[in-house]
Amino acid sequence: MAEIFNIDEAEDSEDEGLMQLVGFGVANEKFGVDILMVQEILRSAEVTAVPNSPEFVEGVLNLRGNIVPVIDLRKRLNLYDENSSQKRSWVLILNIDNRIVGFIVDHVTEVLKIEEKSIEAAPDIIVAGLESQYIQGVCKINDGLIIILDFDLVLFNEEQKVLGEMGDDELLLTEGEIV
Repeated sequence: MAEIFNIDEAEDSEDEGLMQLVGFGVANEKFGVDILMVQEILRSAEVTAVPNSPEFVEGVLNLRGNIVPVIDLRKRLNLYDENSSQKRSWVLILNIDNRIVGFIVDHVTEVLKIEEKSIEAAPDIIVAGLESQYIQGVCKINDGLIIILDFDLVLFNEEQKVLGEMGDDELLLTEGEIV
């Protein structure tokens, strides 16, 4: 059974100009996502493989009766770490454009509150080389930098369509198998 960490609505903060992020790691990099996109965080979720799916799609999981596509964020962002032998068992469940999608990450750290004015745009040289402009910004934190991802742009439109079809009634999850 998966451990579930619910993320309630981010508390209305009187501190205007602050942004709340859920921090997580992939390979040796630190990332953050706006807490308002996070529906919940799963640990040790069982993912069922889907034949002929894109390489970065790990499969689907049954989330209280709903079929949720699961993306391996390491594969999607082409981040490889030869030294990492740890089992990646965290799944961030995000609401992306009213579609629920899971993203496998190496670990989840904490909820961070940062000043919006401390977020700097990613250097043009980095963003220019990306197929998608999914880096929302970069922020300095105590022990380095955190890259803030815009998950609305991590997947291309065609990929979002394929994932949407994976979550449709065409796939039925029965006793952990796809029928």
